[in-house]
Amino acid sequence: MELTPSTTAVIAVHMQRDIVSADGAFGGFFAAQATERDVVGITGKLLDAARSAGATVVYTRVAWRDDYSDLVVNSPLLGIVAQSKCLADGSPKAEILPEIAPVDGDIVVTNQRVGGFASSQLDVILRSRGIDTVVFAGVATNASVEGTARQASDLGYRTIVVADACSAADPAAHDASIASLGLLGEITSSAEITEALGAGQGTA
Repeated sequence: MELTPSTTAVIAVHMQRDIVSADGAFGGFFAAQATERDVVGITGKLLDAARSAGATVVYTRVAWRDDYSDLVVNSPLLGIVAQSKCLADGSPKAEILPEIAPVDGDIVVTNQRVGGFASSQLDVILRSRGIDTVVFAGVATNASVEGTARQASDLGYRTIVVADACSAADPAAHDASIASLGLLGEITSSAEITEALGAGQGTA
């Protein structure tokens, strides 16, 4: 695999306490597999490698106004948000996990849909930086990761999903999503991405 750091963004999808942590509103769905697969640890190392290589680091986070006036409930996932009153912008559990918190120079994009490009500035931000390749990690593989990756592919980006840096509610859901995404982009590992970013530093 070849990557040019200057035109590559590594995107961490919805690595928020309400989604990934056991005490989060979606923790009952996603925390066990995220912990078992060490998604936070692997993603953290991946983001560090991206920064070291000079690639762009992006976080997408999903959050709504505290009165939920911007929440459109048209799916079961968003129905859980309405019922549990989670992911309110400014609340501690809506923030990026402190273990992999953004640093100076990183980009944080807040959105209100399952896919990170919908009703957000993500596409504008990436294109303004000359990004043509997007590398995805995060939770859940078969929801926000897949949704955002599908949008990226439709928008013309080279789309790469890091399989060992993602998780879903159960292994079968993760595997099925990865198999589906293989038709729309490239499936790889965190080790391969780290190696490719390092090899491409000279072209950054």
